[in-house]
Amino acid sequence: MSGGASDLFGALPEPPLPDGMRLLRGYADSADLAPLLAAIAEAAPFRFMTTRGGARLAAAMTNCGDCGWVTDRRGYRYESRDPETAQPWPPMPVPMRSLAVAAAGEAGYPGYDPDTCLINRYAIGAGMGLHQDSDEAEFTSPVVSVSLGLPATFLVGGETRSTKPKPLAVVNGDVVVFGGLARLLFHGIRPVKVGHDARFGPFRYNLTFRRARA
Repeated sequence: MSGGASDLFGALPEPPLPDGMRLLRGYADSADLAPLLAAIAEAAPFRFMTTRGGARLAAAMTNCGDCGWVTDRRGYRYESRDPETAQPWPPMPVPMRSLAVAAAGEAGYPGYDPDTCLINRYAIGAGMGLHQDSDEAEFTSPVVSVSLGLPATFLVGGETRSTKPKPLAVVNGDVVVFGGLARLLFHGIRPVKVGHDARFGPFRYNLTFRRARA
């Protein structure tokens, strides 16, 4: 079972977050989101994408919305259609979009209008190295990141990859919003530890809402 951040990571104080970043503890209701994720995955199944160099990413991915983030030998980009099915990505469910818009407003970014949601599925032992969300057409809109399932350690880096990141514990239902001065900070996820969530099993899911197109 997944628990609270203090139960799983020790009773440590929350680290100070950079300007432009907010952590909304328990803001998302996983009970409402679970069936929506299942429907998205049925239409556009999770898959392991590869980088331009041919390396397989550790997290399985899918998308919903007007476009979806993809990577292959051609590099990182957004596509209107799922390259595996040649069909449009599933529409972004209204409750998911409403959650992202509300979270952005709570974090100080009113008028948020996401057009895509990248969904990562992390198995036990999977993580993601430090990277920027920099494939979008504009960076005035924040990124809204929703954690579901198993807990993880979100790494908050700096403006360069060499900056030592600070760990931030995230658990089921937590939402991290980063925009403004934090929009292009490097960030990542430490490998997910062994566990089992009552609703999502041995996985961590991350919903990343973005405004990909100008």
